[in-house]
Amino acid sequence: MNCAGMWARQVGQWAGVSVPLHAAEHFYIVSEPIAGVHAGLPTLRDPGGYTYYREEVGAILAGFFEPVAKPWGMNGIPANFEFTRLPEDWAHLDPVFDVMARRMPVLGTAGIHTFFNGPESFTPDDAYHLGEAPEVKNFYVAAGFNSIGIQSSGGAGKVLAEWIVNGHAPLDLWDVDLRRNQPFQNNARYLQDRTVEGLGLLYDMHWPFKQFKTARNVRRSSLHDRLAAAGACFGSVAGWERPNWYAPAGVEPEYKYSYGRQNWFAYSAAEHRAVRENVGLFDQSSFSKFLMQGRDALAVLNRVCGNQIDVPVGVVVYTQLLNARGGIEADVTVNRLDAERFLILDAAALQNRTGPWLQRQIQTAEFATLTDVTSAYTMLGVMGPQARALLSQVTSADLSNAAFPFATSREIEVGYAMVRATRLTYVGELGWELLAPTEFALGVYEALLEAGRAFDLKLAGFHALNSLRQEKGYRHWGHDIGDEDTPLEAGWALR
Repeated sequence: MNCAGMWARQVGQWAGVSVPLHAAEHFYIVSEPIAGVHAGLPTLRDPGGYTYYREEVGAILAGFFEPVAKPWGMNGIPANFEFTRLPEDWAHLDPVFDVMARRMPVLGTAGIHTFFNGPESFTPDDAYHLGEAPEVKNFYVAAGFNSIGIQSSGGAGKVLAEWIVNGHAPLDLWDVDLRRNQPFQNNARYLQDRTVEGLGLLYDMHWPFKQFKTARNVRRSSLHDRLAAAGACFGSVAGWERPNWYAPAGVEPEYKYSYGRQNWFAYSAAEHRAVRENVGLFDQSSFSKFLMQGRDALAVLNRVCGNQIDVPVGVVVYTQLLNARGGIEADVTVNRLDAERFLILDAAALQNRTGPWLQRQIQTAEFATLTDVTSAYTMLGVMGPQARALLSQVTSADLSNAAFPFATSREIEVGYAMVRATRLTYVGELGWELLAPTEFALGVYEALLEAGRAFDLKLAGFHALNSLRQEKGYRHWGHDIGDEDTPLEAGWALR
């Protein structure tokens, strides 16, 4: 059990486990005693001022979550560091002090009895780390509590104890599950840069689709620069820079957060409409991709999948990976490449969950291997009523219903490349997912764009993908379904 606080990253490394967190200097002050301040006064939180206030033995304690924080411990945390204060830094808090004096004027005249500065650990997404590590079985973590450890401790201890005893989380804990993190996030420079922003975001407005500004551009598809030039506004998922929506000419591709409809709504709606009525092109390269192969690969998959995987070569099966309780561990497609090879596709955010989970399902005596091939392929989705007509301009393959029925996958020529074309859709329209080896992706993209001019092809982002799948009632793991839900409860009973 790794409960080592700001040392948890180092302790995890001893066992080959990633626990991404980084310490930051965290400040509070205690005033001199103030007349009228007494026990029982309510705690005041001022998110706009990045400060909380509470009574402290007849005085006011004010703690700060300033928007630009100070990472600490970049060169390691001393082994003998214990109940030690860090140096005062009045200049760092000057902007926050000004806001504090306006919010609580009495602090502008009361003396300061204590200026405290001590380190506390923060995680890349401001959610703490709980659960079993994907790298090592029975290695559990409870760390990175982002300054809410005291208020979370009772519940965290309870669910973690049940997790250890029962071997699975007692309720939906995906938001704090250690497996949501990607291995690269244990990078020291990444953590240092993200911590500058992370501390203050705890008191910032949590807008829908709010994006981090720090430690970005970590994972980019081979088409990233082309999409940026086309007006893509990127959002980050599992480190991937993904086009969420496209700004038309003359519009800055950036989020402007609002209580009303946000600035991207009309542009995403146009992308949505293009896919429903004509044809759109998605860059879905961030999807997780796994290759399971070996003489027992079919047996492994048929044991954990809800649907029959023993299908002819070239058939794709949409299925759920099920745990021993019948709960949905993942919502995937399984593509049978040949008698002993299967390509499995899942969401980007689940790469560090689904891969290790599948690996653990291979029993000792079984001849099967699992390889993460996410980075090997760029994935493009050509979706919409005109998808067949457009694709027919760049390939000689017969794409008719008779020759290329739904849930079929095969290699076809596109431009000068060989790509794996799979007739599936997450948007509820005619379409193909094209998997191209990364070095061929740009040529495939250019061929599609060139042919697409005659069809008014529109680039579409993940906001449109999400609204399209919601409109059709397609489920999404982590939002609509999870490992506590069975396929029957999710509405997938055979009709």
